[in-house]
Amino acid sequence: MKTSKNYFSGFCFYEESELFDEYIIRNDFTISGFSYGAIKAFEEALNTQNRVDKLQLFSPAFFQNFDEKFKRTQLMYFKKDANSYVQTFLDNVIYPSNKDISKYFKLGTIEELEELLTYVWDEEKLQKLVDRGTIVEVYLGADDKIIDSLKVKEFFQKFATIYYIKEKGHLL
Repeated sequence: MKTSKNYFSGFCFYEESELFDEYIIRNDFTISGFSYGAIKAFEEALNTQNRVDKLQLFSPAFFQNFDEKFKRTQLMYFKKDANSYVQTFLDNVIYPSNKDISKYFKLGTIEELEELLTYVWDEEKLQKLVDRGTIVEVYLGADDKIIDSLKVKEFFQKFATIYYIKEKGHLL
């Protein structure tokens, strides 16, 4: 299925929403996003004037628990050799599966990487969304090699229903 206007793609991904078919709700009142796209989906849900009943965040990019040195290093490696960086990144994204994701690949930019690494999920904004009546769902893989899924679970549990899926990684 094609990506809808209510779905936001992950870093280095394009039209990959079908990878989440077993979880995703496709209607006019649900906004979804994967990883970097979860940031975009959250901002859309927060800032739209349209009705949003549900926000689905698949492995949201959450790096506020990582130090500045880690973030600078990631950016440095991307600048030095984007193709090598992205290959390692994608290997970690698909772990522990062996899914072929090549048809969804789109080289990300340094600006996108910097945004996802430095984005700060704001508890007040999350509460504002919940207070509006939006149901937030967060889907996490227990074996995620990109984000610390336990830290993400801990952060979002006050605002969202958490689906913590054993033996799954970033791609669920």
